[in-house]
Amino acid sequence: MTYICQGYIFRGMNERTTVRLPAELLKRAKRKAVAEGRTLTALIEEGLRQVVEEKKTAAKGKRKLPRISKATGGLQPGVDLTQMWKIYEMEDLEYVERMKHFK
Repeated sequence: MTYICQGYIFRGMNERTTVRLPAELLKRAKRKAVAEGRTLTALIEEGLRQVVEEKKTAAKGKRKLPRISKATGGLQPGVDLTQMWKIYEMEDLEYVERMKHFK
């Protein structure tokens, strides 16, 4: 990033900066700004403010809970957790097969 501070010339003038972005991200951002009827600068400013505010609220101790899995179905067929030795044996056999490729 290149920072160019113009504030010392005109008090209250915003700072200018050069940011390198992936071309596709920049295209999408420009399209979104146009669709919302605002400037690219306003869109980027809003995004930066959100990121900065997230960090402030996280620092204040607000907990962000992990997502809860909505997976269903239980164990795969043939898996019996009461006979863990069978699972360990299958893992060992898979490991031996993988190691054969390295010899």
